Amino acid sequence: MIGFGGRTSDTIIIVIESGFLDLPERGADIMADRGFKHIDEVVAPKNVVLVRPPSVSSKTKSTKAEVKEAKRIVSLRIHIERVISRIREFKILNPHACVHNKLITYLDNICIIACGIINIQNFLIN
Repeated sequence: MIGFGGRTSDTIIIVIESGFLDLPERGADIMADRGFKHIDEVVAPKNVVLVRPPSVSSKTKSTKAEVKEAKRIVSLRIHIERVISRIREFKILNPHACVHNKLITYLDNICIIACGIINIQNFLIN
């Protein structure tokens, strides 16, 4: 996998070029934020299930099943936000951290090590 700078805006290119879609097994669930607008066509050939928060429309009322699914997705997103906050505890991985040019080639490995450290910390869910 390769990293991308904070100003990279084409999410489809990021998903494709990063190699992320080569990782999940067939039938796996992938969660995407609303910001990933046209990712459906990129994910479909990989035979994975795309899970994202439902769009809010004031014209239609949600069914009970849609409300239940939205609550399930929100509860999962809370845990993802907790993981992201743990990642941001590492000074080099802060949202607006300045990274020296010599360290850019190591950023992927730094992320992997940081996530490994997070995995051996206390549980996110009690």
